[in-house]
Amino acid sequence: MLWGVTRAISAFAARLGALAPFVPRTVPRAALSAAALLMVALPVAACSTEGGYAFELPEGFPEPRVPEDNPMSEAKVELGRHLFYDTRLSGNQTQSCASCHVQELAFTDGLPRGEGSTGEMHPRGSMSLVNVAYAPTLTWASPVTRRLEDQALTPLFGEEPVELGLANMEDVLFERLRAEPRYQALFEEAFPRDADPFTLGNLTKALASFQRTLISARSPYDRYAAGDEAAISESARRGAEFFFGEVGECFHCHGGFLFSSAVDHMGNVFDQATFQNNGLYDVDGRGAYPPENTGLFEFTGERSDMGKFKPPTLRNIALTAPYMHDGSIETLEGVLEHYAAGGRNVTEGPYVGDGRANPNKSIFVHGFEMDEQLKADLLAFLESLTDEALLEDPRFSDPWIE
Repeated sequence: MLWGVTRAISAFAARLGALAPFVPRTVPRAALSAAALLMVALPVAACSTEGGYAFELPEGFPEPRVPEDNPMSEAKVELGRHLFYDTRLSGNQTQSCASCHVQELAFTDGLPRGEGSTGEMHPRGSMSLVNVAYAPTLTWASPVTRRLEDQALTPLFGEEPVELGLANMEDVLFERLRAEPRYQALFEEAFPRDADPFTLGNLTKALASFQRTLISARSPYDRYAAGDEAAISESARRGAEFFFGEVGECFHCHGGFLFSSAVDHMGNVFDQATFQNNGLYDVDGRGAYPPENTGLFEFTGERSDMGKFKPPTLRNIALTAPYMHDGSIETLEGVLEHYAAGGRNVTEGPYVGDGRANPNKSIFVHGFEMDEQLKADLLAFLESLTDEALLEDPRFSDPWIE
């Protein structure tokens, strides 16, 4: 019991320290750990990995954790970028990874739920890949999928639902890739020690390497946090003050440099994979969620985990509508109204029930008074988290467009 309490306190202190460079001026930084401030607030232009690759890290961003068996390299990143945008990575050659992760939409797709290459609908929306290098777990609710290299296998070969639709087509996939002249050089440069670099393991390593470079921290709010008082409006400042305060308690699940409590990086010794129930549903009066979307419960079988999902990053949140794991809230205004109400009361359709009374709901989702001015201030703050440079950065763009 004591170890559990100590671990929880330490993890909270680490999150509080990571929050330091991003809190508004109205929050006294003296209340934050001096050691944590020193750790995260130093400017870092580039950070070299063991393989010699230099991450271009913004101020306040720690070094991402990179698997020992897949050190970063420029060649892998470039190969991964080509693969990410290549429709040959789907069975019927109609979709690529970028079909569900569009750069202009902060690497989401604008749909309530993902649609696979055969038209089959995924039960959940496509999560943003922005800053995915820092994600301790991947997908909305899986506590076990922790490596990008492993996660790539699901959209490539999964059948329930079909995404890219390559089940039983690995040989066909590599026939296609070998036939593309560019890939001969790209695979050889990325994996120079392999007699035959055209392997599934190398393909997923390259995809993972590219995705780890999708780092975003060039928003107006980042400039404000770095000292540019004019970077955001007075309305956005008021919204930030409320966001980081104890009335709304938004920062508990969406704090730190990622604006998410789910974060991992080099030097982090605690498992900060977090999942929360935010009161979207209660279809049986005892906390049940729709059967196709039970969240963490699907993996643990624990009733208390029903409806728990990973808090997504709020960076670029204005671009990633619709919202929630199932895309059931269309606008940011709707999201704010949901949290102000302390959850959602579904009054019609197959999932009728009062999510506000869900017994598994997070203690931080308790509702608050919100007038039109506060709503406008919160919207202004959330919109200030948009990194416009990310949306057209050529490092992340489609290399197949001539």
